[in-house]
Amino acid sequence: MKVQALIFLGAPGAGKGTQAREVSREFGIPQISTGDLLRDAVEKKTPLGLAAKAKMESGELIPDEIVTAMVDMRIDEPDCKKGFILDGYPRTLAQAESADRMFHAKNRGNPLVVDIQVEESLLLKRLTGRRTCAKCGEIYNVYFNPPKKENVCDKDGGELLHRADDNEETIRQRLVAYDNQTSPLVEYYRKKGFLQVVDGSKDPAIIARELIQFLRSS
Repeated sequence: MKVQALIFLGAPGAGKGTQAREVSREFGIPQISTGDLLRDAVEKKTPLGLAAKAKMESGELIPDEIVTAMVDMRIDEPDCKKGFILDGYPRTLAQAESADRMFHAKNRGNPLVVDIQVEESLLLKRLTGRRTCAKCGEIYNVYFNPPKKENVCDKDGGELLHRADDNEETIRQRLVAYDNQTSPLVEYYRKKGFLQVVDGSKDPAIIARELIQFLRSS
């Protein structure tokens, strides 16, 4: 894989986290979640973490420059030498432009952006049907991967929980918000020739195999 900066886009339920983990494992490069970076910085009380915490506590959005600075520092770490996967960044056009400048300044080249696309009807089934074991965290889906016994984990008999925000109304709102936020990004990267669209409706194992094969040749 020649490209160093991989960016994964995908609506909630599209499976971008699953595919990012497979690619991370295959190529030995870290999957970097901006959510994890923020939590870690806040917990360690770094200057950026304290700045982010102040914004969150006042109900403000975290400024692009804080998020970009966190990513900038993270990709300088030794485990990113061969490359890295960004999950959750960039989220805005301003962040995408900052990321391009950052990659070039660090001689990382142009990013490859993987956009995992899934129809809304399938996303709704994936998210509303999701159930999680309270004991071991195993994930089921009442439509695609149901437990043998209703609401009981096959592995340890734990109760299967349905997240309160996994209801259709909330999910539709999240999908609209994602689409509004991400559409400009998709067009931005498409025009630059950096975008690779992936059909996220396929079996995850098939998607992973095809994606890894594509990345090996890219």
